[in-house]
Amino acid sequence: MTFYITTPIYYVNDVPHLGHAYTTIVVDALARFHRMRGEDTRFLTGTDEHGQKVEEAATKRGLTPQQLVDQVAPRFDETWRTLGITDYHFIRTTSEKHKKVVGELWKRIRAHNPDDLYLASYQGWYCVACEAFYTESQLVKDGETWNCSIHKKPVAWLDKERSWFFKLSRYAEPLLAHIAAHPEFIRPDAYRNEIVAFLKGGLRDLSVSRTSFAWGIPVPEPDPEGLSHVIYVWMDALTNYLSDLCPADGTIGGPAVEHYWPNVLHVIGKDILRFHAVYWPAFLMAANLPLPKGIFAHGWWTVRGEKISKSLPATRIDPIKLPEELGATATLGRAIGIDAMRYYLLREVPLGNDGDFTFESLFGRFNAELANDLGNLVNRSMTLLSRQVDRVPPLRDAYYDDKPPHTELELAATEAIAAATHAFEAISPSRALEAIWKLVRESNRYVDATQPWSLAKNPDKNIELGHVLHELAAVIGVIGGLVQPVLPTAGRMLRTWVGVAGHDLERWPEPRDMHRLVAPSMIARDAKPLFPRLDDDAQNRIVAAIVPDAIAKPNVTIVEESSTKDLPPTITIDDFTKADLRTGTIVSAAAIPKAKKLLHLHVDLGEAKPRSIVAGIAERYAPEALVGKRVIVVANLEPVTLRGVRSEGMVLAAVDGAILGLSTIDEDVPPGTRVR
Repeated sequence: MTFYITTPIYYVNDVPHLGHAYTTIVVDALARFHRMRGEDTRFLTGTDEHGQKVEEAATKRGLTPQQLVDQVAPRFDETWRTLGITDYHFIRTTSEKHKKVVGELWKRIRAHNPDDLYLASYQGWYCVACEAFYTESQLVKDGETWNCSIHKKPVAWLDKERSWFFKLSRYAEPLLAHIAAHPEFIRPDAYRNEIVAFLKGGLRDLSVSRTSFAWGIPVPEPDPEGLSHVIYVWMDALTNYLSDLCPADGTIGGPAVEHYWPNVLHVIGKDILRFHAVYWPAFLMAANLPLPKGIFAHGWWTVRGEKISKSLPATRIDPIKLPEELGATATLGRAIGIDAMRYYLLREVPLGNDGDFTFESLFGRFNAELANDLGNLVNRSMTLLSRQVDRVPPLRDAYYDDKPPHTELELAATEAIAAATHAFEAISPSRALEAIWKLVRESNRYVDATQPWSLAKNPDKNIELGHVLHELAAVIGVIGGLVQPVLPTAGRMLRTWVGVAGHDLERWPEPRDMHRLVAPSMIARDAKPLFPRLDDDAQNRIVAAIVPDAIAKPNVTIVEESSTKDLPPTITIDDFTKADLRTGTIVSAAAIPKAKKLLHLHVDLGEAKPRSIVAGIAERYAPEALVGKRVIVVANLEPVTLRGVRSEGMVLAAVDGAILGLSTIDEDVPPGTRVR
């Protein structure tokens, strides 16, 4: 069984940021899971080094484009190594092999569908940041200026530039047919629906060469007018997924292509979905080449609603500095900080949704889930195991097979292994972590129920104590394996502490591991807390190190003096209980026409159908950033009609002149749960 997974290749006009790190960490976690399952796994990342943006950036710095990319591209490789990303191939589009494969792709299209490439003149709107052409219906007009809807920057009008065109228009129906036959081709469903709607609207032929700049791969055939064309940067960049597998001579094919390509999965950001889900498969169809198995698009990470990017330094969170600060007080230092960052990014939002980075949510998950839930289980279990190591039986026997609660923990472990396996296979790391943390909490309840510290005081309870200790050693080994794709350092350490060794350290857990041989001599005697709790001082130190004061305070509670002079009058408990507060999950969000501040939400409160709620949060949140968020709702507010939309409740939010953030909860609780 093979598994081939790719990140997008990252554009090299600046250094890596947290958005790049997020995609790479997602892919690394999925690759680790499939390796642990014993699958032949290949992981590709790299850098996109051609195009107008690179040429312009190099000119501004007084460098040649090659000098610039030679400076910047290694920073991505260095960043991934620093973050513990492992076992990946790194491709650069300036490599000679890649250039040859791109030329071969062009020639294959000409050989199989010669009319699909033709010369004509092009004029229209071009976004340099996207390296993409847009119609006015795809842009946003601000006065007399047309802006890119993604980068919020003016687009340039290209006037009558001679270009090679690709006959994209003939591939709408073949692509629709492929998607209908393979619904898993584009995931999640919302993005598949978006592409289907785009295709049904019809496709225009695509300009696939430029003559106005020179930094790119030359078109491998002459222009009758003698012009020098370079291949459109997206046709160049997308080919990397295939070119890395091809032999050095640039031939499209060979053993690696045959072995890995049938199982390739492209993981990308939603802003480049159209290039991957329309242009790339159309190029492959035209060249008579098989399509990728799947494309999975994830959302954006924002800070205060602004997309993290190179061009908005106020929203940049340094992916190297953040784990350094998170792990500053941990025994294992930055490695544990990296695990904590990985956990937050993969746990905070379901893959596919947008996420808004806040220090409150980061510190909340660190303290509640890593330090408290996991840390509490491991710390007290390892303390007991190290002190009572001589009383741990090497192998679980039938002594308690019919006496709960001991077998309940084995059942919980079996369920967690199955649920986490299914979630990782479904490309849902947040659901995998949710299933694993259910086992963590069940294990803590097991410790509370069996009270091994009390059993240790009674010599008559030696057999019972031994079996409890064996269960704890076994379940910590299972949890260590389950978290390893996301927490590689902590997961491996947990398994080592309870005597898992050799090949088993890299193997995905199985239910039989709850009955594994535990060597008492291999139980760690000196286990230290992996995730020390972050107190107020530590939190303030981290914020001060990561972001400037201008954006720190709106995103995290800083310990400072407060004033009560503007507080409203006090109320009684009877007044408070009149408000019926419930947890809810936002299932859809849309702008309300001609209402700048209002959004129309549908919120699942565990009722027969979602509630319709109008919320004045449009200046803080884009509609697509809200889907999937867990919020607190005033459920018994008298319904009203606002701008023609019925509102059946109120979403709670933090307000200080402007909306600072929505109310949230730090546990996964069912929609409709009462908040007191």
